[in-house]
Amino acid sequence: MADKADKVSENVPGPYYCDYECIACHLCVDTSPENFKMNDDDSNAYVYKQPENDAEKEACEEALEACPVDAIGNDG
Repeated sequence: MADKADKVSENVPGPYYCDYECIACHLCVDTSPENFKMNDDDSNAYVYKQPENDAEKEACEEALEACPVDAIGNDG
């Protein structure tokens, strides 16, 4: 699981976040584009919008479970 003490600085406040273990594979952005983006230098993903409905929450959970390096966290 992601380390909440090592969150990517661009994450918006809320339960979902990415940490610096991210390898920039883009899987979360492809899985949940309503909630994840890549930072400007394409080195890390981050949560730019917390999920606002069940479909977005489901997509975030799918991204969390599929992340190959467990860089996505959910403190909710």
